[in-house]
Amino acid sequence: MKQNDFDVIVIGGGFAGCAAALASARGGAKTLLVERINALGGAPATMGVNPFMYYYTRMQNGDLKYLSRGIFEELVGAMRKENAMINNRFNPEWLKIILDRKMKEAGVSLLFNSQFVSAKREGNKIVSVTVANKSGLVELRANYFIDCTGDADVAFDAGFPCRLGRDGDHLCQPMTLNFLIGDVDPDVFPEIEPRIVPLWRAEQAKGYIKNPMDSIMVFKTTSDSIVRLNATRVVKKNPVDCWEVTEADIESREQIVELWTFLKDHVPGFQNCKIISSAIQTGVRESRMIDGEHILTGEELVACTKFEDRIACGNYDIDIHNPEGSGTSHYFFEQGKYYTIPYRSLIPKDAENLLVAGRCISTTHEAQASIRIMAICCTLGHAAGCAAAIAASDGKNVREIDVPKLQETLRAQNACID
Repeated sequence: MKQNDFDVIVIGGGFAGCAAALASARGGAKTLLVERINALGGAPATMGVNPFMYYYTRMQNGDLKYLSRGIFEELVGAMRKENAMINNRFNPEWLKIILDRKMKEAGVSLLFNSQFVSAKREGNKIVSVTVANKSGLVELRANYFIDCTGDADVAFDAGFPCRLGRDGDHLCQPMTLNFLIGDVDPDVFPEIEPRIVPLWRAEQAKGYIKNPMDSIMVFKTTSDSIVRLNATRVVKKNPVDCWEVTEADIESREQIVELWTFLKDHVPGFQNCKIISSAIQTGVRESRMIDGEHILTGEELVACTKFEDRIACGNYDIDIHNPEGSGTSHYFFEQGKYYTIPYRSLIPKDAENLLVAGRCISTTHEAQASIRIMAICCTLGHAAGCAAAIAASDGKNVREIDVPKLQETLRAQNACID
């Protein structure tokens, strides 16, 4: 296939990028999905993120309302069919396989092992992106682009305005290297699980633990004797600075040893535990966000704003891990309450053929802390892919598309936007 044969190019193969590519291709657009590693899946594949955080609420009549549906629900159903999901825990290896199959069925072209390098901009349009892979530097052309890199790499390199972290000091939520611990006694774990955090805090109070994480998260996996720890915490590092990311990688591995030692020496059922593996990338909760046609705020989320151009819903708590040290703040939404996300927050300011989906959409630090979870990112990608396909079909720029048509398309595909 020629490099300029595409209507839409999606950069980044996480949940946002995969949903964007599927929605675009199913909407009739010739679509290419570019991913920097050798598999799709994003945060579960590269950062060891698992399980899904909650994406539903119970309404006043008692009904459970799922707020992330459409393509996300389709992927969840496919994993359940393969017995690869227990509650919200899932097998990331099966996720990779399922995503490959979905792309093939939809006619999405794939390009793995290709790192985004630069974007070529003319006026307010992207005309091409360049990636680095085994063939060297490869230029890829399309009429529309969707930035699903997580760090707004395409928008930033093209010169569209972006912000880093919170206002004032630009610090981001801490980075975390997730890892797996094996040979855990499955009979003891259910009883000891509620006691792990108090035991950790007691040891931390003695003063020799360096990890500032005050409430370590230990998750069951789909294997009885293996648990996943979301428990390292690296603060005051810039997730888009290559030197500081390297420092974070090294620091977080030392924290893994510290956590393993604590579990082995102090927690019943872990006395024979072993470190199995760590994620191939230290996880990033927050980095750049675009300045879009609308900047979604924490206040708008708390008010459960229903935007006229809404394209997704959510009610995950405003979950801010302290960028400076220990502690995590939360704002929990009442049952039956949820917010919406406007289409304008997916459009970089003045962009004509670029959309952004995932955790780097146009939000404040506070709003990003809620919309960043995988389920919501998937719905944002779904919306962006549908929008790009409509723009390609109608010959319009992304700011001029028929938003009611986009909303009806999403509803027809079982997305939750109301």
